[in-house]
Amino acid sequence: MHEDELSHKIIGVAMELHKALGPGLLESAYEATLSHDLREIGLEVKCQVPMPLVYKNVELDVGYRIDMLVEDKVIIELKSVEHLAPVHFAQTLTYLKLADKKLALLINFNTRLLKEGIHRIVNNL
Repeated sequence: MHEDELSHKIIGVAMELHKALGPGLLESAYEATLSHDLREIGLEVKCQVPMPLVYKNVELDVGYRIDMLVEDKVIIELKSVEHLAPVHFAQTLTYLKLADKKLALLINFNTRLLKEGIHRIVNNL
C-alpha cells in the first residue's frame, strides 16, 4: 500500500477516534486507542520505535522514539497540546530523515476539530 493511501486510512481512523473521545486526553491515551483501531483494520503498527542517531558512522542511542510507525512506511507523531510549536514540525521532519521514510503525520488531538490538528510532512529524500 502506498503512503498516500495509508495516510488517508490513518486520518479517517484518527477522525473517528477524535469524534468518539474528543480533545483533552493524554498523548498516551490517543496512542493506545489509535494503534488499536489501526490494527483492527488490518494495518501493522509499531509504537515507541527507537530512533538511533547516526553520527560519523556511529549509531548513538540517545532516547529518541517515533510514536508510531504504520506498515513500516508512515510515521505518526502524536501530540495533545494547546498549540503545535515549530519544534514539533522540525522534530517530525528529522525523524523522517533519520528513518529514511517519505511521509509523516503530525497529529495534535487537542483541537476542537481534528482536521485543524493534522499535518502531513514530506521528506523529499
